[in-house]
Amino acid sequence: MRKLALLIALMTALTPFVLPAALGEEDDLSLEEVLSGADPSIVANTFIAPPDEAEDAVLLDAPSIYEPDGSVLITITGTGDFTIGGDSRKSTDIFNDELKRQGGDINFTMRNMRDILLEDDLTIVNFEGTLTETTYVPSNKRENQFLFSAPPSYVTMLSDNGIEAVSLENNHVMDHGEDAYQETINTLVYEGIVYSNSTHVGVIEVKGVEIAMLSYLCIDRYEQLWDKVPADIAEAKAQYPIVIVSFHWGNEKDYSPTNNQIKMGRLAVDSGADLVLGHHSHRLNPIEQYKGVYICYSLGNFCFSGNKNPSDMTSFVFQTRFRVLDGVVSSEGFRIIPIRISSRTDRNDFIPTPLTKDTAIDSVLKTLKENGRKLEYAVENYPLEW
Repeated sequence: MRKLALLIALMTALTPFVLPAALGEEDDLSLEEVLSGADPSIVANTFIAPPDEAEDAVLLDAPSIYEPDGSVLITITGTGDFTIGGDSRKSTDIFNDELKRQGGDINFTMRNMRDILLEDDLTIVNFEGTLTETTYVPSNKRENQFLFSAPPSYVTMLSDNGIEAVSLENNHVMDHGEDAYQETINTLVYEGIVYSNSTHVGVIEVKGVEIAMLSYLCIDRYEQLWDKVPADIAEAKAQYPIVIVSFHWGNEKDYSPTNNQIKMGRLAVDSGADLVLGHHSHRLNPIEQYKGVYICYSLGNFCFSGNKNPSDMTSFVFQTRFRVLDGVVSSEGFRIIPIRISSRTDRNDFIPTPLTKDTAIDSVLKTLKENGRKLEYAVENYPLEW
């Protein structure tokens, strides 16, 4: 790229209109002679017109997407439940109360995670709720303890903070009915956020590599999914080199997966999934490495406005890397970032914050390891660095 820029500049510089007086009219050298070194002093003294600043920045300053071996390295981040806004049926709204305390800055939630999410290549969250102003509640939702909605303008909390994709298949996306669900999808798409659900494969290109994302709500639906999930994954894998599957499954407040989760997670891998991300329990669950593929049974909560003071505010963010070389995809390991879903210890302020105290980090690692003892393919260690 640099040689091309220099060559173009030299060709421009050696026209009769820009030749310096020092050369004179009788110094009739061809471009080939100059470049071949016929008279090095001429090249050294020739005026080279500087390229346009914007073009120069593109040619000289753009980082290469390629590693020294010619491969591309893709870093992917997965998080648990991302729930913002409040319940339109209730007079109090703990999320918007906190937003007021934060001076109305909608990006306050990602204050302590933004740099991490901007450094990766793709961040996927489980978006659990709706982006709508409607107060309509479907009849089958009227007795629910929690309903979630946020103004569509809040979508910038995703795009401004390095969150490129969402899983949109969970037990709260239909809190305000079909119309609100479609409004949520339209809002996300307009903002450039890729979504996936059980009928829509979200596709995003990262460093020239297409990544497909599928999502499923498994709660009480396993019998409908045993055949559908492997067929969907196999179809996606035939088209895209990397396939990521998100499952909303398990029991709330459980620290270990159920037998159905284990069966479905491994079935996804057998069908071609390159990564499995799980959520719903609001608690962290162990990770398996099955046939070289990571299965995160539950990433817990991330930014969670469903409770102002959850009994367990610890969680973790999962990161993994894929190397793609000559069309072949290989796993480059993983790391976790233990977090508290609040920057405070006395209440939930919806600001996920990396843990720094060794005792708090050790508690997360101990929980993950102990609850993984019954899993045949549980990872042995949870690295904190690459």
